[in-house]
Amino acid sequence: MKRKYIIVFLVFFLSGKIFSQELNCNVQVVSQQVQGTNKQVFETLQNAIFEFMNNKVWTNNVFSTEERIECNMMFNITEQISADEFRGTLQIQARRPVFNSNYSTTMLNFLDNDIHFNYIEFEPLEFDLNSYTSNLTSILAYYAYLILALDYDSFSFEGGTPFWQAAEKVVDNAQNAPQKGWKPFDNTSHKNRYWLVKDYIDEDYAPCREFIYRYHRQGLDLMDSKVVEGRTEIASDLELLQKVYRQKPDPFMQPLRMIFDSKADEMINIFSESFQEEKSRLYAILNEIDQANANKYKAIIDGAK
Repeated sequence: MKRKYIIVFLVFFLSGKIFSQELNCNVQVVSQQVQGTNKQVFETLQNAIFEFMNNKVWTNNVFSTEERIECNMMFNITEQISADEFRGTLQIQARRPVFNSNYSTTMLNFLDNDIHFNYIEFEPLEFDLNSYTSNLTSILAYYAYLILALDYDSFSFEGGTPFWQAAEKVVDNAQNAPQKGWKPFDNTSHKNRYWLVKDYIDEDYAPCREFIYRYHRQGLDLMDSKVVEGRTEIASDLELLQKVYRQKPDPFMQPLRMIFDSKADEMINIFSESFQEEKSRLYAILNEIDQANANKYKAIIDGAK
């Protein structure tokens, strides 16, 4: 079902504005690699993160229960440095429903290896967009805004701009944080929170955001009734990514990597049913711009799902 976003301006009901939570976030905190500690703290942490992500209001828009954005966060705690200091990784995924179908498409599938934070059991998680409060809540808010940015971009052209800007503000506020992940020099391959948002809002990567809109709204959402037309649109959309790849804004091009980490298998399924000429053309484009999945894309030519 198409998600309807209704921006609320000066709408009051009794004593307050009408808002609703935007995320339906499943949270898992895994701590098998941490030995000899109080495991209860990890359960408390998991509950605290769940409440923070799902109960905080992130936008001024109204979401019904079924419109909330499905996402997953899996924290793998690999080290407990002290009683309240932890290190690990975060795998984060988000999905978006496709119009008139039971299918949800992956919007984000990202592994953050720079998870390092302090957490005191039962202490409230607090966040202020205008200042740095803690590394944990900054990480959580950053990914909440990232999920919203990608989702809104998929429903309207550059509709996620306010959330990209909010994520950028979280990054800017964290520049003096001692933990890694927020600064340009923290990762030489640009795979960190700083570069992820900075690249996406860079004009050189604008075709990536156009791709997100056209691929979903004019491609996938059309395929419930017009399969060929939707597939043709998606084939055309890939030329936007080819343009970025050939211009090479930087050596790493993480926005392209993020798109293909989410979409490679889906595009194989879409184009394996195409006619031969289109298969050959799309295989050539994908093989050029996403060499990491080149072996996978052979399935398009073979017609395999």
